[in-house]
Amino acid sequence: MMIKASSKEYKLLVHQDFSFMETLLQSDNALYVIDKKVYKLYYDKLFSGIDTESLYLIDALETNKNINTALEICEIMTRIPAKRNAHLISFGGGIIQDITGFAANILYRGIRWTFVPTTLLAACDSCIGGKTSLNYKQFKNLLGTFFPPDEIHICPGFFQTLTARDYESGLGEVVKFNMMSGSQGLERMEHELPLLLDRNEDKLNEYIENSLLFKKDFIEEDEFDRGVRIHLNFAHTFGHAFETMSEFAIPHGTAVAIGMMIADRISLSRGWLKEEKVQRMENVLLQIIHVDLSPIPMDMDKIIAAIKKDKKQTSSDLTAVLMYDNMKLRIVHDLKEHEAEEAIRYVYEKIG
Repeated sequence: MMIKASSKEYKLLVHQDFSFMETLLQSDNALYVIDKKVYKLYYDKLFSGIDTESLYLIDALETNKNINTALEICEIMTRIPAKRNAHLISFGGGIIQDITGFAANILYRGIRWTFVPTTLLAACDSCIGGKTSLNYKQFKNLLGTFFPPDEIHICPGFFQTLTARDYESGLGEVVKFNMMSGSQGLERMEHELPLLLDRNEDKLNEYIENSLLFKKDFIEEDEFDRGVRIHLNFAHTFGHAFETMSEFAIPHGTAVAIGMMIADRISLSRGWLKEEKVQRMENVLLQIIHVDLSPIPMDMDKIIAAIKKDKKQTSSDLTAVLMYDNMKLRIVHDLKEHEAEEAIRYVYEKIG
């Protein structure tokens, strides 16, 4: 798959096994940035031959997704004599992608960057589109750039070792893309989500490809997120708030699934969606939401404040992407606080 961006045309390759790694691990002038958990899991099979001077390991935590970590990678890469020919190769999920993409962008005004997503969430969503985001203080993704990798290599073998928590988080974005595609997408999820939950590799490959093809149309039409691409933020306004309130104990894709429940309830209250359709979507979402909200106080002032910190907000009212008229999407700028509060209370009672 080739993806067009203003700065470059970059390619995405899907591999059936790990044989592609042999060439990748012999790259010249490379620094390998790897999630510590991934490194430990695959050390014997994949990474034992990497020289320690060419290796940088990161705990994939939201607290590490900041400018200091990105600058540390830049500092290490300045020791590579090749300078602009230096090659940053990263393995991990969205956190590793954000840190390394940001570093690759700002070092020498841009260096070669290859990304290998090792989480379902990164593979089916964030690996394309070019967004790199860093957290600032307690707020998520306030710093960022647009800088896509030169190459993306997806190998579903990595996803078999994901924890249930991280795997279900990835399914949150898979479900989101299918919901966004309308009634047919909802029907597919109702029938095939059990296969995805069982990690059926053939079905998983199919949905990864379909998710990326769906997203590709949006990002090529609106690379810099000023128009139609904003629709991809469906449920994120509310999801990011729950990530922040939980101090990132709720993973991104699961937070997006919670955000979808909130958004759908608001659409129902406005008369934009029928109860039957909202209930069907909710039944699907509850199969991938396994979190305990009790440690997160239902403090509406704090939750609304977190929503207002979302970078899409444009006024004192709330901005969000909602569904209407048989699951079409609409960007609204007139969402009232009481509408969000009512939907949030419902979700707290439903999830517990």
